[in-house]
Amino acid sequence: MDKLRVGIVGCGLIGNKRAKVVMNDLLAELRCVADKNLASADDLIRELDDRSIHAYSDWNEMLEKESLDVVIAATPNKYLKDIVLKASASKVHVLCEKPLGRNTLESQEMVNSASKNGVVLKTGFNHRYHPAIFKAHQLLEKGVLGKIYFARCIYGHGGRPGYESEWRACKDVCGGGELLDQGVHVVDLFRWFLGEFDEAFGFVPCFHWNMEVEDNAFALFRTATGQTAFMHTSWTQWKNRFTFEVFGEAGYLVINGLGGSYGKETLTIGKRPMNEVRTQYIGGVPEEEIIIFEGPDISWDLEWKEFTAAIKERREPLGSGEDGLEANRMITAVYQSAAANRPVKISNINE
Repeated sequence: MDKLRVGIVGCGLIGNKRAKVVMNDLLAELRCVADKNLASADDLIRELDDRSIHAYSDWNEMLEKESLDVVIAATPNKYLKDIVLKASASKVHVLCEKPLGRNTLESQEMVNSASKNGVVLKTGFNHRYHPAIFKAHQLLEKGVLGKIYFARCIYGHGGRPGYESEWRACKDVCGGGELLDQGVHVVDLFRWFLGEFDEAFGFVPCFHWNMEVEDNAFALFRTATGQTAFMHTSWTQWKNRFTFEVFGEAGYLVINGLGGSYGKETLTIGKRPMNEVRTQYIGGVPEEEIIIFEGPDISWDLEWKEFTAAIKERREPLGSGEDGLEANRMITAVYQSAAANRPVKISNINE
């Protein structure tokens, strides 16, 4: 197969990360980048040290002029839908950064367009590819926890001075605050580990920042069989934190850190003690094994490899467009629950 011809829309932090991953792939070629601030596109090309890459200030012009196989959409949330719809209509596969649009309606449009045009649509859920998280999911599938009871997650950072003036604070541009920002990763992991959820209940206050979206989100989800997941995502965490836990009959899996400012990435495997014939669990402190994952963040590289493999194999990727849609459905249910102060059925969310 010839090299995949790739274009990137959005040359900010995430666009930069994606560009470097593409440049390291011998089976892909970064042809062009676009950013409404042309200087950002030029800066990225200089950093990549490849003058063969074309820079555009208008992504529409880029898609019309360039012959591409893949587009990476790494813009603020408001612009993702239009990029995905135009790319998929042109039979171009798309990796769309999370969230998959500002709401469920936008997500559904993107998924429908990809399906209609026979292209692969992937949501940027790189957290699935963090080694501790990926390993924990493998263990869960092997049944190490037995019957699963519940999951919980705390995820947050402290923002920056002037955070209330950034695009993430503008509801028209972002669609939602911290729940849609970091929370979308959390609900995606909840679905990946526990399956589909039936209802949601939550609160979305703004404690600190002077903005029209929430800076904290508290949400409780429940499956039809009673499994429960609780999350708290926060822009007032002050010190970056990520903790993801799953508990079951046989023990627990606890992930701490994501590397970098979130601290060293670790997976703790807790196993409840059993009697000598291993027929029942007994009281006592569980045995723990702690795995430390050293090194740089490889989640972006692993996600890209999965995406390109899905294209070549003509299949849905792990962390698909449909996964992005369902994550937004869970988030919309939390927003509706907070507004109505009652639990909301997730299956009823169609807006």
